[in-house]
Amino acid sequence: MLSAAVDFSNVDWNEMGIATWDTVRMLFFSTLFTMIIGLPLGILLFMTSRSDSNGSRALYSVLSLIVNILRSVPFVILMISIIPFTKIVVGTSIGVIGSIPPLVIAAAPFFARLVETSLREVDRGVIEAATAMGASKGQIVGKVLLPESMPGLLAGITITTVTLVSYTAMSGLIGGGGLGDLAIRYGYQRYEPSVMIVSVIVLVVLVQLLQMLGDRLVLKFSKK
Repeated sequence: MLSAAVDFSNVDWNEMGIATWDTVRMLFFSTLFTMIIGLPLGILLFMTSRSDSNGSRALYSVLSLIVNILRSVPFVILMISIIPFTKIVVGTSIGVIGSIPPLVIAAAPFFARLVETSLREVDRGVIEAATAMGASKGQIVGKVLLPESMPGLLAGITITTVTLVSYTAMSGLIGGGGLGDLAIRYGYQRYEPSVMIVSVIVLVVLVQLLQMLGDRLVLKFSKK
C-alpha cells in the first residue's frame, strides 16, 4: 500500500548514497571531537566537584554553569546563532565541514555530563585506596576512574552518538548536507515524500546499528 501511495521511482539513489556518506562523515568527526573535548571536561567537572579547595569549587561552578547553558539552548537556535563563529573556525557555515562546529558545541557539554555521572558511580573505596597508596591525580584518573567507569562511558558515547544522528539531520535546515538536507530539499520543499521516507529509514537503520554496537561493547566491558 505504501508503494502504491508513494512513488519511489523518483528517488535519486546516487544522491541518496552521497547524502548517507556525508551524514556518516559528519557523525564520525563530530563524535571524535566531542569525545576529545567532552571527556577531559567531564573528568575536570568530577575532580573539581570533589575537591575541598575554594578555587576548585569556584571552577566547578563556572564550568557547570557553562555546560548547563549550552545544554539548554535548542540545537537549531545554537546552530544559527554561532554561524559567524563557525565561519571563523572552518571558513564556511554550510556543508559537512560547516556542520561540525555546532554539532560539537552542542554535544560536548552533554557528553561531559554523562562522563561526570559515570565517574561518580565508581566506588569511592577504590579511589580512597588508590589515594592511600600514594597515587597521583593523573594515576587515579588513568588507572582507577576510567577503567572502572568504562561501561558507563561507553554507554554515554553511544547515547551521544545517537543524539548526534538527530542533530546531523537538523543541520540540513541551514544547508548542512547529509540526509537531513536531502529530506528538506526534496521531501519538504519539492513535495517528494519518497525521498523523505527513504531518508528516515536510513537514519533509523543507522541509529539501530550504533545502538547495537554500543550495547555489545557495554556488555563486553561489564563482564570484565
